[in-house]
Amino acid sequence: MPDEDRRRIADRYELLEPLNHGGMGDVWRGFDAVLDRPVAVKLVRPQAVTSPQLAEEFEKRFRREARVTARIQHPGVPQVYDAVLDESYEQLFLVMELVDGVPLTAYVHPDELLPVAWAVAVAAQVATVLSYAHEVPVVHRDLKPSNILVARDGTVKVLDFGIAAILRTDVTKLTATGSPIGTYQYMAPEQVRGARVTPSTDLYALGCVLYELLCGRPVFAGDSEYQLMSQHIAATPTPLRELRAEVPAELEVLVQDLLRKAPEARPVDVQAVYERLRPFLPSPADEPDGVEDSEGSLPGETGPVGVPDPTGVFRRPFAPRSRAGATGGEPTAPGDAEHAAEPPAPALPPAQREELREQIREVHDHCAALWDEDRFSQAAEVVGEMIEAAGRVLGSESRAVLALRRRRAFSRQLAGDHRAALPEFEGLADAFARVSGPHNEATLDCRAQAARCRGELGRVTEALAGLEDVLDSIRAVDGDMSENAVELRRDIGMLLLAQGRAAQAYAVLNPLHADLCLVFGPDNELTAEVADTLAVIRLDLDGDASGPPA
Repeated sequence: MPDEDRRRIADRYELLEPLNHGGMGDVWRGFDAVLDRPVAVKLVRPQAVTSPQLAEEFEKRFRREARVTARIQHPGVPQVYDAVLDESYEQLFLVMELVDGVPLTAYVHPDELLPVAWAVAVAAQVATVLSYAHEVPVVHRDLKPSNILVARDGTVKVLDFGIAAILRTDVTKLTATGSPIGTYQYMAPEQVRGARVTPSTDLYALGCVLYELLCGRPVFAGDSEYQLMSQHIAATPTPLRELRAEVPAELEVLVQDLLRKAPEARPVDVQAVYERLRPFLPSPADEPDGVEDSEGSLPGETGPVGVPDPTGVFRRPFAPRSRAGATGGEPTAPGDAEHAAEPPAPALPPAQREELREQIREVHDHCAALWDEDRFSQAAEVVGEMIEAAGRVLGSESRAVLALRRRRAFSRQLAGDHRAALPEFEGLADAFARVSGPHNEATLDCRAQAARCRGELGRVTEALAGLEDVLDSIRAVDGDMSENAVELRRDIGMLLLAQGRAAQAYAVLNPLHADLCLVFGPDNELTAEVADTLAVIRLDLDGDASGPPA
């Protein structure tokens, strides 16, 4: 979509596509045009601001709550970047970290129960987040499965801190009905009654969430909001072990304590809850295929295949991220892993094909405009959207799609995201080799860019081997002084220098400098740059008998 057609908030945040819809507002995937990064933008709609006085009070509260929420410094809380209130006071926007995760609602099913260790690990991570929030102090007020995401690495993220507080009804009655903020299936009795909300209110909601994770169904299931509210106030939940016998008895007691009707009867704080969860968490010594314990649960269970493992943070605390190419590691370029099995692209009528070509041209123009503003990360996203659509119609190795993929790879490289750009360039080099041959200019260029990405990632030996291999191919066709050969010779010399191999770097750069002086002259920018580097190398080699003469 062209930049001018997108809605922009505060002349900075572009709304790209809706992610989900909730009772308190919609969440959009957006982009920060200033810092060139993806963001989530939550549009919160107060249902009635009926006077300037209420509007002023609302703005003060909105700013205050957004600032307080931003003080929760924990990786399980998406960072709050900005808070924007429009001039009409009809919409407010929270700009926050975009989280790549799946809500707990996707994993809860009465016929497919989650492993006990999986459920406990989620609850323990939520408890850790709440401990940081309650210290601020911030009470969530609306903790529920849809507000809890499990990221691909198993990290649990708690969303919407402060939203319920911003919309609370005890001062300005900003909701149409004046009803309490929260979700009735997870609402504590004191919240239903409209009494004072405390950290213990979040503990009750956590109990509701853990109960549902363990048995696949909510604590109460009424036909109406009134029935649900009445059950939370007066009804006794069905004991967990009656619904799932392998739940450890001590864990059942903890859930029962979390669901006590009186706040003072619940655990004293969330730290106490965490300590009671610890016996059911895996330790660093536990492996995923652990031995069944006396209660029938597997400490090493990680859940169904393809589902993130929230127990991993306890088995491998502070573990580094996966290496590129490892399972669950870096993304691969589309269309490469299964290129041989790719179905033929559907035939398009001439008019539709021309329309697609026009859309691709617009994307290239949009990308170029973003490059001019140094918005490289957003350019990569814009092109990525077109790659998927065009690939389905033209095939992932059509000339047009390969050009788009190359644009995205360069955008990521220019944004400094070399980890993401590397598999893109590797996939492109393979694709161009299949389509145009191993010595085609585009093939060699993508191989060279992949090598440069390895160098930026600290894999210097691999980078050198890759650049030298490409240089040999280019020399065989174009000689030593083509534009590509000159750049490769310079990059090889600089990588050797980065490895501390000064004499070898000199041996590469000194003849390059002589060639540049002959062809472009000593005042050429690249000639001068290489001359400066050689001067530094000479200083480094001073007194080294094995080094070249000054």
